[in-house]
Amino acid sequence: MIQNFHYVENLYGQLYLPGDKSISHRAIMFSSMAEGKSIVKNCSNADDVKSTISCFKKLGVQFKYDEDKIIIEGRGFKNFLKPDGELYAGNSGTTARLLSGLLCAQSFESIITGDESLSKRPMMRVVEPLNSMGADIIASEKGTLPLIIKPSNKLHPINYKMKVASAQVKSAIILSALHLEDESIIIEPVPTRNHTEKLLGLKTEISDEGTKIFVSKKNYPTCIDITVPADISTAAFFIVLGLLSKDSNILIENVSLNETRTGILSVLKSMGGKIFIENELIENGEKKGDIRIMSSDLKNVDIPVELIPNIIDEIPVLSIAGVFADGKFKITNAKELRVKESDRIKALCTNFKNAGLNVNEFEDGFEVYGKVNVKKPVFESYGDHRIAMAFAVMSMLLEEGGDINNFECVSVSNPEFLNQLAALGYNSKI
Repeated sequence: MIQNFHYVENLYGQLYLPGDKSISHRAIMFSSMAEGKSIVKNCSNADDVKSTISCFKKLGVQFKYDEDKIIIEGRGFKNFLKPDGELYAGNSGTTARLLSGLLCAQSFESIITGDESLSKRPMMRVVEPLNSMGADIIASEKGTLPLIIKPSNKLHPINYKMKVASAQVKSAIILSALHLEDESIIIEPVPTRNHTEKLLGLKTEISDEGTKIFVSKKNYPTCIDITVPADISTAAFFIVLGLLSKDSNILIENVSLNETRTGILSVLKSMGGKIFIENELIENGEKKGDIRIMSSDLKNVDIPVELIPNIIDEIPVLSIAGVFADGKFKITNAKELRVKESDRIKALCTNFKNAGLNVNEFEDGFEVYGKVNVKKPVFESYGDHRIAMAFAVMSMLLEEGGDINNFECVSVSNPEFLNQLAALGYNSKI
């Protein structure tokens, strides 16, 4: 599907976005692991989260939908059922990688598969630490899906220093360690998303090596009743659009303000963005609040290296802000972008060049500057939801607008994107 976006005059109003994708994945998983009934409200409606739910249904978990909440009847400790066939993770790296940590502690064999995009993404980063714990996991010859996970009676605690800054890998190790009586220690030199630690109430401490995370069977999930805050990664597209469109004033309600996720706000504020936090509170260990965005004049700034893992998913839309800000936008130390749903460095650079911008591509990032000199450019989504929405934002800031090929891929994280724009006064045309 080709989606046309025309120039946006201004945006005004309030948005209440679906639940954070990362927290929703974990709320579903931990509720499924717990024994008894849990309630998850405002769960993400993204395809990725639907993939997680589908996998746990195959493992014997019962889900009941009641208005805005999901009632989950968890299976309890090591009580999942052997799936009838492969567990299909769709496009979701979170589903595939976290499930591998959980399944290596079960008493049956399982196979995790995914779509064409996910099947190209690296899995050895999670296979290697799990196998070093005594798991029995085999990846393809290329180190990708499918993963064949066999039961093992050799699973043991681990003292592991993270080699890759990845919340997914860290969480997979934690999920495996939850099945062991003795304590495992995970050392994280570079902070990444800590939703797993917060939802499980894990003990952490800061050391010279980084953050130490302590986990054992005593931390195994119990039933929860949680209202998932809105996804700041989803909100980021509306934040950037609101900052750059004229005479705009937007309030996005109940957004996750977890400290490992708000780097995008820090960068945009340092660029001159008028962003204000209202009604801040903490619930289920997670900070959340309302974000008000007002039209702003932005100027590009140096982005600290240590902030890159915090903003990795927001770099596509942050680069759009950079295109319309004064000066060059430059990002480095972000090689992880090459192994996302697409090679996001290549995707961004190619689309920027197609719009007539000056681009220098690096192995670990890129820089972009100049003015768009192509009328109504056509952008490629590369089947990547964040690339599609980033260039939707860019198109709405161009006088002649722009087109996005294969825009339907946004359903991976935010199938209601067009409806949310409409709620702010923007009328899209197919």
